[in-house]
Amino acid sequence: MIEREGLVHVYTGTGKGKTTTSLGLALRALGHNLSVYMVQFMKSGDTGELFSVQKYLPNFQIIQFGKDALAEKQLKIYSFEGKEADVKQLSEEEIYTFRSDDDEKEPARMGFEHAKRIVMNGQYDLVILDEINCVLDKKLIPVEEVLELIQQKPRHVELVLTGRGAPAEILKAADYVSEIRRIKHPYDVGILARKGIEY
Repeated sequence: MIEREGLVHVYTGTGKGKTTTSLGLALRALGHNLSVYMVQFMKSGDTGELFSVQKYLPNFQIIQFGKDALAEKQLKIYSFEGKEADVKQLSEEEIYTFRSDDDEKEPARMGFEHAKRIVMNGQYDLVILDEINCVLDKKLIPVEEVLELIQQKPRHVELVLTGRGAPAEILKAADYVSEIRRIKHPYDVGILARKGIEY
């Protein structure tokens, strides 16, 4: 752990690449021996980043708090050290099916409580809250709670918030804000999510 000023990043917008951008930052941090923890909200699928982290990336953990990741009381935890929970195989259709807001409310709360513990214990240099902006946009967690986390986090922790619909209060509180705008997407012509590219 390196004592330095940790800043707050927001990756938002309607375009593809918000999670991917945060993973690029994670890769850079790992290259300098920083430790990384990603909490994924509203996601339950076996995506490529989970397998990469498990196989190749030391000092990186990912945990999912989508409804289907909790459906059978199994939190998917991946780490280089081989600490892997039992994995429920989901179909490719399930990977990108967001559940209703009511279904995701309890998992979002559980995920945020977990994220707060991870951030506040200061063990990790970079913490990514993937899709937290969507959680806030859907009002599954009050924005005031995330603002409080931003204000109270340990000084050295770099914090990343991804997802479309980032509230204005979050944009104001962040040090970096990047909006990824959708100009063109293969979904528009019926090309569905492709393994290794979209997930």
